[in-house]
Amino acid sequence: MPVKRTGTLWTAIAHVITGVIGAGVLSLAWSTAQLGWVAGPLSMVVFAAITILSTNLLCDCYKFPDPKCGPERNKSYVEAVKLYLGETRRRISVVFLHESLYGCGIAYTITAATSVRAIQQSNCYHKEGHEANCTFGDTIYMVIFGGVQLIVSQIPDFHNMAWLSVIAAIMSFSYAFIGLGLGVAKVIENGTIKGSIGGVPEATVAEKLWLIFQALGDIAFAYPYSIILFEIQDTLKSPPPENQTMKKASVAAIFITTFFYLCCGCFGYAAFGSDTPGNLLTGFGFYEPYWLIDFANACVILHLVGGYQVYSQPLFAYGERWVSEKFPNSRFVNNSYAIKLPFLPAFQLSLLRLCFRTVYVVSTTAIAVVFPYFNQVLGVLGALNFWPLAIYFPVEMYFVQRKIEAWTTKWVVLQTFSIVCLVVSILGLIGSIEGLISAKFG
Repeated sequence: MPVKRTGTLWTAIAHVITGVIGAGVLSLAWSTAQLGWVAGPLSMVVFAAITILSTNLLCDCYKFPDPKCGPERNKSYVEAVKLYLGETRRRISVVFLHESLYGCGIAYTITAATSVRAIQQSNCYHKEGHEANCTFGDTIYMVIFGGVQLIVSQIPDFHNMAWLSVIAAIMSFSYAFIGLGLGVAKVIENGTIKGSIGGVPEATVAEKLWLIFQALGDIAFAYPYSIILFEIQDTLKSPPPENQTMKKASVAAIFITTFFYLCCGCFGYAAFGSDTPGNLLTGFGFYEPYWLIDFANACVILHLVGGYQVYSQPLFAYGERWVSEKFPNSRFVNNSYAIKLPFLPAFQLSLLRLCFRTVYVVSTTAIAVVFPYFNQVLGVLGALNFWPLAIYFPVEMYFVQRKIEAWTTKWVVLQTFSIVCLVVSILGLIGSIEGLISAKFG
């Protein structure tokens, strides 16, 4: 039975914003603090431009051989890499893609638990005073978030998730606005704009470089969504051609997110200067109004419930499709059972979906418990995946799609662009790994 595609420009924008504005936005004030008043905002604008370029290249690779008429569709990133670049590079892309999707699940689990803990701390500080010892663990909250994801993960696929993305996008706007508003209020309260051109001073040049590299990794994590672009584009109805709609959605969504990123990053740094917390809403630069901080963190949690699914559904689909192909006659793999619970509509339960997705959620929760370091985990994931998934494969697929010859002007420009991004990724990865090791064993 053919899939009915009903997505529009607005649902695509909602999906993109849900995927892009997530855990990353909360680390941008800290990243701006490490880079300073010039390099911080400039880095966000540059990463936004890179994201728009790479996603525009990918949008034209959704259909083959013609980007508008096809007739062949690439319903996932992996399918596209195989079609354009062959089996060997498909296998390489699968490793990076699945590690990236899986890593987002870990990062979102850490962030959600941090926000739940922040709500508890906010209430404690309000009741006991700002000097009180309001210390809480976050392991139990990671487990609870994992439990919620066990239930939400049973949503069959992306085509049934438009409502979840819309809710998550609204939540992301809410906490971004609150973070921005609190930053502005703090600047007005201080009566001055804190910070410097060079950013937070460190004791040695080496320590400063590690933090600069980690900040670049955090910004890299905050932007690209190329790994879910094809799944989003595959929900769009046509006409108009899907690549045109997706390009418009990408540009609109990146402009919106960049505005929020700059506001949250810059006002957060302006408010706290060298004391800027790693997570703007949970680092307790803000104590009052406590109810607003609670509400902002509740929005973060609800957004991450949806964001976790946006990044996990492609991996679910790939894993379940692979098992179905390996065991085409298995009843466990291919049968679904109608389930009717009180007060809920009937739904189809697949034993494969239940087991596979349960193991996935449990494992992301367990790793988050072992490495609960927000900024460092985001930096590692951002730097590790930025170049291969957001730059290298899109550029190489575009060469094949457009039949661009080697050493032509466009080829040289895009290859230079790719090499520069590779260097940035390597530096970001080095700094973030150093930070993760120091946090765990330092």
